[in-house]
Amino acid sequence: MKVLILLAHPERASFNGGLVDLAAEVMAHAGHEIEIDDLYMEGFDPVERASWYTQRADSRYFAPLTEQRAHHEGNSLPEDVQREIARLEWAELVIFQFPLWWHAQPAILKGWFDRVLVYGGLYSGRMRYNHGYFRGKRAICSVTTGSPEHTFMPFGRAGNMVEWLWPIQSSLYYVGYDVLAPQVNYGVQGGGLAYQKEGEFKEHLKAAKKAWAARLTGLENESAIPFTGWDDWDADGVLKASHPMRWRL
Repeated sequence: MKVLILLAHPERASFNGGLVDLAAEVMAHAGHEIEIDDLYMEGFDPVERASWYTQRADSRYFAPLTEQRAHHEGNSLPEDVQREIARLEWAELVIFQFPLWWHAQPAILKGWFDRVLVYGGLYSGRMRYNHGYFRGKRAICSVTTGSPEHTFMPFGRAGNMVEWLWPIQSSLYYVGYDVLAPQVNYGVQGGGLAYQKEGEFKEHLKAAKKAWAARLTGLENESAIPFTGWDDWDADGVLKASHPMRWRL
């Protein structure tokens, strides 16, 4: 299997970076092909702007989707975007490794979605969801948080982790990926916030790495998160009244 590990953390020696190294080692040992995509190290610019497009489809008004479609069709997308798309087309599994910052992925990764998942190329009006461009490929988010796990439960002070990860996982499904349940490592304290004594914290990180290594070996056989698809919706994009998810006890 061809595995792309995409890292969105500014410090390569961080715990996030260590999880990337671990994933690469485990997957390579299992016989998979590995490529690491370090957005910070490669200096990826996450800001979509008019200056990326040298031959504007509309020189008077900048409409990002219009320019993305035109430049995709003309094979003239920015070089860094073309490089990222080529990596995604190569990979059969993409591992997104990032910390949860302000209840979402870091800005560099959000901008990666804005610039790389180009309209007219990787999605369109009908080429979405279970008809998406990357259908048949798999993706997983490996996430770290500062607060302990119990604070991310439905009634915890940090809010429900399922809700925080919903936007990015929905975006991956939007372009066709089979999205696996996330690997969330809670309580990766830093910056003055501490929930455990140093010795306990080190053991906590060791256990987290051990759990991730164990899961990596079986990712090929895991079932994806169940999302609804085109056949489940009515003409307005609403879940059909006859769908089982509408049932009430």
